[in-house]
Amino acid sequence: MSTYNAPIRDMQFVMKELAGLDEVAALPGCEEATPDLVDAILEEAGKFAGGVLAPLNRIGDTQGPRWDNGVVHTSPGWKDAYTQFAEAGWTALACEPEFGGQGLPKLVSTAVMEMWKSANMAFSLCPMLTNGAIESIKLRGTDEQKAAYLPKMVSGEWTGTMNLTEPQAGSDLAAVRTRAVPQGDGTYKIFGQKIFITYGEHDMTDNIIHLVLARLPDAPEGVKGISLFVVPKFLLNADGTPGTRNDVHCVSIEHKLGIHGSPTAVLAFGDNGGAIGTLVGEANRGLEYMFIMMNEARFAVGMEGLALSERAYQQALGYAKDRIQGTDAGVRGGPKVNILHHADVRRMLMVIKSTTEAMRALAYVVGAATDKAHYHADDAERARAQAFVDLLIPVVKGWLTENSVELTSLGVQVHGGMGFIEETGAAQHFRDARITPIYEGTTAIQANDLIGRKIAKEGGQTVKAVVAEMRQVEAQLAEQAGDEFAAIRKSLSAGITAVEEAVAYILATFGQDIKAASVGSVPFLKLLGIVTGGWQMGRAALVSARRLAEGSGDATFYKTKIVTARFYADHVLSQAPGLAYAVVNGAAGALALEEDQF
Repeated sequence: MSTYNAPIRDMQFVMKELAGLDEVAALPGCEEATPDLVDAILEEAGKFAGGVLAPLNRIGDTQGPRWDNGVVHTSPGWKDAYTQFAEAGWTALACEPEFGGQGLPKLVSTAVMEMWKSANMAFSLCPMLTNGAIESIKLRGTDEQKAAYLPKMVSGEWTGTMNLTEPQAGSDLAAVRTRAVPQGDGTYKIFGQKIFITYGEHDMTDNIIHLVLARLPDAPEGVKGISLFVVPKFLLNADGTPGTRNDVHCVSIEHKLGIHGSPTAVLAFGDNGGAIGTLVGEANRGLEYMFIMMNEARFAVGMEGLALSERAYQQALGYAKDRIQGTDAGVRGGPKVNILHHADVRRMLMVIKSTTEAMRALAYVVGAATDKAHYHADDAERARAQAFVDLLIPVVKGWLTENSVELTSLGVQVHGGMGFIEETGAAQHFRDARITPIYEGTTAIQANDLIGRKIAKEGGQTVKAVVAEMRQVEAQLAEQAGDEFAAIRKSLSAGITAVEEAVAYILATFGQDIKAASVGSVPFLKLLGIVTGGWQMGRAALVSARRLAEGSGDATFYKTKIVTARFYADHVLSQAPGLAYAVVNGAAGALALEEDQF
């Protein structure tokens, strides 16, 4: 079985050289994120991830949670690990100091989040959903709700969930039927059933705070008639401690392809008179408020794609170094060698390595932009950063997760037949990855959001600004000597041109033929991901060349970064023109058949 070693050196490089940790630490409210503190956090998080969470990953996969008459028992070791996790303060890392959090920047918590998800994705889902619930209550809850719930959730004493999906209401939340009946005292009785509720029931904490979408009796139809409610598992006593059990119960947990360690609950609200809840914010604005939580979750799910790819790479690389098979190509009668000597194994490992590094760089840059959007002193700079984040959140969620399915599959392929054997462990990463392009909004939902709200609605203003920044890096690459930089510049230039062509098509087509534009939405999302990833790889290569010229740092590390960027340019970024062709020309074939022709 594989171990997990956090890639701290690459994390530090990306945070400091690409994401601008110094700039983030200079923002009002982020001053404590000094390089020494951040390095210490990464070191400690790496130890916890590798020493506590990673050994439980296989246990959660093979000995998942058990449902017993409404009670869910988590996998062996889960409860103790969660207690250690909360007591060490990891739940509070990026939360507001006002409620007991440490207030560290998003950039820092992004790197730490990657470690949790690489080490044990199923475990990481519990604090992930809790953080989303914290954000919704913090931004839209009443003072009473904040005081009652946030300190305990920030400390990890209680966890949180998001309850959107119903049997008839998956991606179409307009179909939500769960009812909320006013009781005249400021509370509501909730009636209905929710499915796919991550950590909707468990034994790790003494309360679970559910955020639930439901309809008031006089609510308008559709998404404009949905409200958001806080529904605790246990109602609170006057002193704030858990008291009477609320009328919300787990009637079953799902049997899934992957993330076996995470209990995915079916929750019944109101089977015994009504679950008591309180309204968050204003009536009929619940979907708007839930999207606060969902945007947090979408970024985090993108991080799962990155994290699983990193874990698959580490395992495949370890196997390739150990597995002796055949001789070097072209060496007749030579000694047996490990499979890392074989050209296609190297190609597969480099695809995983280079794409993972591109994903990490893009995600961390978006994390840093989130900090600027929240904390920068200048209004215009905050708005610019927020627009950048809004544009790329669908890419982080969609591109990183789609990649993870391919990259974890390549990880299995490197193992050959042993990858197909569960005991090897490579298959778990592949199975765990498969949910990531589905939940918290499928790739198509992310892509439709990208081409509609983020590009067509604003006339492509933000994406054109990003293109301009990428052209600047292209120009810097042109000034750098060496074949590697010429190759990187050539592919990046072609990739940027491909984005420009696809954006022009979307802007010209979306308002006239939304179906035609939508056919190309997922190819465009992948295109933008590949090219913005290549942009970051080009930046990484330029930084590495400067450090080598200065004679500072680890020369081997910087030389490897340049070679990896060159590989990405040749093998991944080179796909961009084909994706642009599909965006511009792909609608006719996709829409031509009648339903009975399928």
